[in-house]
Amino acid sequence: MLSEYEWQAIILNLKVSSVAVLVSLPLGILMAWILVRCHFPGKTLIDSLIHLPLVLPPVVVGYLLLLSFGRHGVIGEWLYDWFGFSFTFSWRGATLASAIIAFPLLVRAIRLALEGVDRRLDQAARTLGANSYEFFLPSPYRSSYLELLLVWFWLLLVH
Repeated sequence: MLSEYEWQAIILNLKVSSVAVLVSLPLGILMAWILVRCHFPGKTLIDSLIHLPLVLPPVVVGYLLLLSFGRHGVIGEWLYDWFGFSFTFSWRGATLASAIIAFPLLVRAIRLALEGVDRRLDQAARTLGANSYEFFLPSPYRSSYLELLLVWFWLLLVH
């Protein structure tokens, strides 16, 4: 039987991983859509920046997050002064770190799903009166539910 502390750790892990995936999902969908559907200078640079947390050691990512979002960091000091809000040594900080570490995996999974949808189907749907959101939302995500679940499980195992 698990002790109360073990249950608290399990609940905290579920909370951090769930909130990290839910918070990073809208931005991940947006970034994946931009990388698939838009052509602009600097696209490779943005793709490289998105994948940067995968190639940097976790200690470096954590240190950069602490410098940025710590109480005396550039963003963290502003958040604390204006809102009394701090990421340092809290479940919110763990959620932020998890979201940043898992973000490249999430973008990659959604991007692969979007690349699998034929653009001619999007054009055909537009000729029949559908706007791009009506076509965009249901079609690629049939295949990415599993990827989203895998990212969530990966976050559970990392903690």
